[in-house]
Amino acid sequence: SHTKTAPLPTYDEVLVCTPNTEEEEVELIVRRALSSDSQNQKIYCLLGAEKLVYKVSKQLESYFFRLLQSSTVPDYRFIIFCNAKTHNSYVITAFDTYKVTMPCYSKTEIQAYLNTHLKVPCGTAPVAQAFEEPYQQNVKFIFSNQAGMGR
Repeated sequence: SHTKTAPLPTYDEVLVCTPNTEEEEVELIVRRALSSDSQNQKIYCLLGAEKLVYKVSKQLESYFFRLLQSSTVPDYRFIIFCNAKTHNSYVITAFDTYKVTMPCYSKTEIQAYLNTHLKVPCGTAPVAQAFEEPYQQNVKFIFSNQAGMGR
């Protein structure tokens, strides 16, 4: 359920999929979701899973259902997000039985939620305050084509 106070996901809960996502990355997040350690209330997510290449999509399907059979976790939390408008996605076909339509939140609602969770109080997390005055949104994305060059 959606609440304004629910925390943002942590780095280990989300895998953002691209055509370059590898089988090992997908296996790792599935294993996290279906292992006995997943009782920590985390919600594991694949974002943009329709972008996975066919080979990785097949691996996701087989690994998930194989692990599901041997899993002792009755209430695992694993969500695969796909763009419903995407055609010819193996992931969408493979997990069709589990398909649900997500509610659409307005841009304003999303911005308000992120504003609440992406602020740091004055005097804490000095690195987070490096770019802005206190109580500004303290997230910056830096992209580089070379490894280690995103300073």
